Amino acid sequence: MNKSPLLSLPGAVPAEGPDEGVAAHYGDLFREQRALADGTGFVDLSHRGVVTVSGEDRLSWLHLLLTQHVEQLPPQQATEALILSAHGHIEHALYLVDDGTTTWLHVEPGTQGALLAYLESMKFFYRVEVADAGEQYAVVYLPAGSITQVPAGWAVRETPYGRDVFVPRAELADFAATAGPAVGVLAHEALRIEAHRPRLGLETDHRTIPHELGWLDSAVHLSKGCYRGQETVARVHNLGRPPRRLVFLHLDGSEVRLPAHGDPVRVAADGAGPGEARAIGFVTSSARHWELGPIALALVKRNTPEHATLIAGENTAAAQETVVAP
Repeated sequence: MNKSPLLSLPGAVPAEGPDEGVAAHYGDLFREQRALADGTGFVDLSHRGVVTVSGEDRLSWLHLLLTQHVEQLPPQQATEALILSAHGHIEHALYLVDDGTTTWLHVEPGTQGALLAYLESMKFFYRVEVADAGEQYAVVYLPAGSITQVPAGWAVRETPYGRDVFVPRAELADFAATAGPAVGVLAHEALRIEAHRPRLGLETDHRTIPHELGWLDSAVHLSKGCYRGQETVARVHNLGRPPRRLVFLHLDGSEVRLPAHGDPVRVAADGAGPGEARAIGFVTSSARHWELGPIALALVKRNTPEHATLIAGENTAAAQETVVAP
């Protein structure tokens, strides 16, 4: 794990769980969320894994392995992709951009080792070089609308919701000084949840398929073949019946404790109390949002009624918004 030097900034409180190694916040969670929403500040994501793929066959080779169509990916065009198991279950989520000579990827903290091992095992005769670049480069997020200047030559993923900048680690502190104010990962997570964007390891478990999370829209190209797990993707897409679906929850603000990842989600029968309600899924992520109050994402059974009031965790009432239609 790379412990960020930016944890020495004033007010920095270390994050826990999957985001250990960077700051959860810098003393004012809601102010930090407002800064991101207004297009100011930066988020230190230097704990994320960074992988590079170079060589003249890199895009055609990645095209064979990923769910996304990348064979003709233009330089500087950001995309995202998945690597699936033979049964179509999600194993890796990759956020990538090609600069014309190298494909840059960032992935969830701690997953780069397994990703590198898989990529190395699939090289065969292709002219590609795969490298763990996490010791040399760190990811910094700049929100949409940010006017922070990025030095020429740095790899950047430009997306509708912001820029992921691959910063040389030796220059991380200097770049942060130009991009402030610093914003913690809790604010970044709150806006991710608001935008219904899934995250590997939180919205996924060992049997998650892309259809359940809405990843067909952003990370899967339905007209390409030649990747592991494609048969499952095509079959479920054609049948239109994934076993579960992602929902967005507006949580009852009277509860002090947010439901945690893995807490059950239930729908109560008429007249039944919380303890009698049947479980139909689990909370994947939760946050306190500066405008919306407490919010969450959850994975529930596909046939859960869209207008049913749910119960998250022990006793938190939750109104649902549909992310993936049943």
